[in-house]
Amino acid sequence: MSLMTPTARVEAAYERIESVGRPEIWIHLRPREQVLAEAAGIDPALPLAGLVAAVKDNIDVAGLPTTAGAPSYAYLPRADAPAVARLRAAGAVVLGKTNLDQFATGLVGTRSPYGAVRNAWDAQRVSGGSSSGSAVAVALGIADLALGTDTAGSGRVPAALNGIVGVKPTKGLVPVTGVVPACYTLDCVTVFARDLRLARTAVELAEGPDPADPLSRSGAQLPPPPARPRVAVPAPEHLRGLAEGWREAFDAAVVRLASTGAEIVEADVTPLLQAAELLYGGAFVAERYAAVGAHLEEHRDLIGTDLDPTVAATVLAGRQKTAADWAADTARLAALGAAGRAVLDGCSALLTPTTTWHPTLDQVAADPVGANARLGRFTNFANLLDCASLAVPAGFVDGLPFGVMFTGPAFSDRALAALAERFADPGLDLFVVGAHLTGQPLNAQLVQAGGTLVGPARTAAGYRLYALATAPPKPGLVRVAEDTAGGTGPGVEGEVWRLPAAGFGTFTAAVPPPMTIGTVELADGRHISGFLVEPYAVEGAPDITRHGGWRSYTASS
Repeated sequence: MSLMTPTARVEAAYERIESVGRPEIWIHLRPREQVLAEAAGIDPALPLAGLVAAVKDNIDVAGLPTTAGAPSYAYLPRADAPAVARLRAAGAVVLGKTNLDQFATGLVGTRSPYGAVRNAWDAQRVSGGSSSGSAVAVALGIADLALGTDTAGSGRVPAALNGIVGVKPTKGLVPVTGVVPACYTLDCVTVFARDLRLARTAVELAEGPDPADPLSRSGAQLPPPPARPRVAVPAPEHLRGLAEGWREAFDAAVVRLASTGAEIVEADVTPLLQAAELLYGGAFVAERYAAVGAHLEEHRDLIGTDLDPTVAATVLAGRQKTAADWAADTARLAALGAAGRAVLDGCSALLTPTTTWHPTLDQVAADPVGANARLGRFTNFANLLDCASLAVPAGFVDGLPFGVMFTGPAFSDRALAALAERFADPGLDLFVVGAHLTGQPLNAQLVQAGGTLVGPARTAAGYRLYALATAPPKPGLVRVAEDTAGGTGPGVEGEVWRLPAAGFGTFTAAVPPPMTIGTVELADGRHISGFLVEPYAVEGAPDITRHGGWRSYTASS
């Protein structure tokens, strides 16, 4: 995937580390010569050869301490976590372990004795967490990809705040063996990258059950979204309280997705937001106590120094929850999940802002719990309700990144990626008049290229349509002078289809002569790419312009 050799990429990474001056990104950075020696042995044919990775320091890397952001918790793993091992086997080289909100408890990136991780775009603002160092390492171009974890949004919020992609797969697809648990039954290993396809490739390479993780699993992916997918967006009342300019940025993102042919429907997502409140407000916080509560109890004297007081208060509060609380909240979550699925029935995904605001370091220091809670409005429910989700950049507001998130049911990972690709690359329009029309014999070629029907259209005056002697039969469209004998009528009927750039290139490269792709003027004044024919091919061919279009002609034949 990389144009650089593995050793050249490692050299570039260390040069970048020196130039950006962000030491708080790292808890453990491997010695340069050690990483270069490893890179020299990489097979250049491997899928991730020439790429460097960073790993959140709650995920085991053999030979490097795992701290989960707490020096007192540190241990030295003998083996890589499966997610790390699988990326290494694919050719990625690990640079080191990254800083995080301690015990992966937080969405801010400031709850660490190793220092607050500053945002890649504005050092006065938070990076987002808990996978703070991993996200910033990617955003600053140090690493090509990075591993994080996500329980409440830790693999998505920092992606949005740093302008990169964050993929949170379906629970269990990537095993959490070798991961310090936050909430074991909810935790996911996630991937950050600047490119969606690289992020998805890395996730798929890391997928697969592991016997040591009984909750790891595999499953058939849901089918890709239809040519005209339905995508839900929150009703207006659920978008209140966004940072200044963010509502307008989200509205623009919705318009952008709609322009690709998606049908947008407003949804009352109250059940999802109520489910989100259970993550910290309900009994499920007891899982955090089960994970690291004993360590905090044993080291209470370190709270305020080695151990972050906000994290400690959150985790220790889990001890107060009872089995009856857990049973009641489990039943409530099941009911909210059913209601949420009903709200989104028939939709390929839910599109939301990834988070609600981008606080400064000072704002978080003044209100650490409240500031954190605001960040998780749209992310907290996903793992509780067994959803897949991914965050993608959606532009800038006042010079800072703004991001949106696609969320869907378990095993919708690839379908969400297809929607995100459609959003990231709105595509190119193509006007068709014959065998590629909906229902015609070659229409499947457009669909296979990722095409989406935009709608019917008509050429401007000045075009004529001819029936060509081809197999299958198709027409040829030619532009002629306005004063051609017999006139040119009101234009020729056809359809506009939208294709992603890659699909457009593949499709048009396969167009056989005498057909060509040129610029067609439509009746509404637009000029877009469309099917035309070389003039020699219409010599002696029947002129069928009077029928108005190919369908009318074939119906009359």
